Amino acid sequence: MVAATCHGLGIGFYALACISGLAVMITTSPLLFEVMQWLGAAYLLWLGVRGLRARAGQGQQLAEPPTTGSAARDGFLVVFLNPKVAVFFIALFSQVIGTETSWLEKMVYAGTALFIDMAWYMIVAWSFSNPRWLGYLQKNVVWFERAFGLILIALAMRFLTGGLPG
Repeated sequence: MVAATCHGLGIGFYALACISGLAVMITTSPLLFEVMQWLGAAYLLWLGVRGLRARAGQGQQLAEPPTTGSAARDGFLVVFLNPKVAVFFIALFSQVIGTETSWLEKMVYAGTALFIDMAWYMIVAWSFSNPRWLGYLQKNVVWFERAFGLILIALAMRFLTGGLPG
């Protein structure tokens, strides 16, 4: 649960940083922002297709439980040291942030990312600590990946069909 909390904080940090950078880009270079939207939609589409193509994997042995300090460190650093997180958030937020988006709305977007990430990993941690759910999750992980793939494709299609602000 500590790792999940710190992972969520790392996600919130990246989300806010990306939103702030996009806000500057919108006001200083609308053309660059539009290019980022197109690239972002393409990236979300690519991630979605990868999710739809997910295949069932093999179960792996679980590691020894970490200490509280190492769980906090690892939970944050796994996000903070992963530049793909920034690419993902730029792709995602470029689809929903416009010139009229208020800072309160931007904070809500970042807070939502933080909360969803933290809650998801807490659910995963709880589920994987419960032998009753572990088998179910391992058996159905491909369907979760495919469902999230559809969501990402829907977000990309929203842009490609002209359903975005800006």
